[in-house]
Amino acid sequence: MEEQIVCQTSDIEPGDMMKAAFGKQTILVCRTPDGKFYAFLNQCIHQGAPLDKGMICGATTADSKPGNYDYCHHGEIIRCPWHGREFDIKNDGRMLANPDKRIPSFNVRTEGENVIVYK
Repeated sequence: MEEQIVCQTSDIEPGDMMKAAFGKQTILVCRTPDGKFYAFLNQCIHQGAPLDKGMICGATTADSKPGNYDYCHHGEIIRCPWHGREFDIKNDGRMLANPDKRIPSFNVRTEGENVIVYK
């Protein structure tokens, strides 16, 4: 099993993300508002944009009406910086518009202050 310490828990505030190295790959480490860590390949599946240049945000609910937007999943959605594709952090990086597609993800665990990514 390949594993590596990629950062410290204090490096990422809840609701934020950072770029890190995992072996020869560049990954995106995300921390959701509930404090859990997730890791993905730092590359949009559409045209390869670096996801760390995007943002973590929320999404509108299905109940939103024109001109009245109800938000959910605050701090749980990665938005691509180039074309606005959105990926659900807590649902294996699945694209909101097409759940059959997702960004590759990695396993993450914490040990003390260490954030460890592994395959």
